[in-house]
Amino acid sequence: MTSRTVRMERLLDASPARVYRAWSDPDALTSWFPSEVEGSLAPGGRTSLVWPEQTIWWEVTQAEPDRHFRFRWPWLAGDSLRTEVTVSLSPRGFGSRLLLTDGPFDMDQPGQLDAWAECVEGWSEALANLRATLDFSVDLRHVRGRMGAGPR
Repeated sequence: MTSRTVRMERLLDASPARVYRAWSDPDALTSWFPSEVEGSLAPGGRTSLVWPEQTIWWEVTQAEPDRHFRFRWPWLAGDSLRTEVTVSLSPRGFGSRLLLTDGPFDMDQPGQLDAWAECVEGWSEALANLRATLDFSVDLRHVRGRMGAGPR
């Protein structure tokens, strides 16, 4: 079995508290990722993230303010692939270091190589928008089109 996990690091000018809020507060999350959040982002609950072209569930499994946010979500139709996303935050000067992992993706299973590639592209766009929103008060979704949509 060959598996892969997406791993991305970003340096942000925003404080860990502000970055954590961007993930854990529905209003803050919609400023850079989905267009709507239906439900709470508290651990143990299942939430729906809504984009113009799709709605997916998001289940928060762990939240430690200003340090750690973890959730599960589906990547393939019928929930045949669920991955776990971990967002770890640490102070860096006056800003933050964000480390995101999403996976695992089993490369031997049908559709998972494409899902992994979409994950890399989607998180690259979403994290660029997170930085633009937090550090520059700019929403790139309106500049580039679909920007940062989640799993298909």
